[in-house]
Amino acid sequence: MKITSRKNERVQHLKRLGADALYRAECGEILCDGYKLLGEAIASKLELHEVFAAGELPVDLPKGTTLYETERDIIEAISQQKTPQSVVFSAKMPEFGALGSLEGSIILENIQDPGNVGTVIRTANAFGIKRVVLVGDCADAYSPKTIRATMGAAFKKPVYRLTLDELTELKGTTPIYAAALSDEASDIRSISLRNCAVAVGNEGRGLTSEMIASCDGTIIIPMTPYCESLNASVAASVLMWEMTKDNL
Repeated sequence: MKITSRKNERVQHLKRLGADALYRAECGEILCDGYKLLGEAIASKLELHEVFAAGELPVDLPKGTTLYETERDIIEAISQQKTPQSVVFSAKMPEFGALGSLEGSIILENIQDPGNVGTVIRTANAFGIKRVVLVGDCADAYSPKTIRATMGAAFKKPVYRLTLDELTELKGTTPIYAAALSDEASDIRSISLRNCAVAVGNEGRGLTSEMIASCDGTIIIPMTPYCESLNASVAASVLMWEMTKDNL
């Protein structure tokens, strides 16, 4: 089937999936773009819904996937990228079941940059972190920008969104450490983060006082005196390495 009009209802549906987080949640669908993510989605056995392609596809689509032949201007109208590749697609939003424990989790509080959230999800997948937990005003884990930054890890790594109260209720016996600049913070080399959870805060303000108060202690990554702090996703990556290094 071929679609050539930007006003087509299927085009409008995919555009809204890309732009509206509430609409994504209501539909239980996500929008992705590019050949790399299409290949990763197929490999992860993600349920594909609709594929718009301006040209030949380098992969075979699963049975049941609707393929629309289209033009570059339609792809550009749908995609969130300035210069997209020639394919965009919708898929079922990943589902990972109930969150039973916080052990082995990286917790992000108020991380607003989709690139940072996506990078953390990608790194969590690489290091074997069990799950990513989003608290507060974090970027949507399933926005097109975040998914692109995960390089497909969003299809595999469980991500949950909780309130601080829900996080506290789930804590149980799992130690949670807050990554925070504090005179009382312990050097990460002096303690074991294995079987723990670690919280990382906003790019500019760090963790809230409420989050820090709910944690069992604060930790700090040692740096030269000439550097005040690390990018949030870089700091999270260092901490995730410490959490899992004995298992790699």
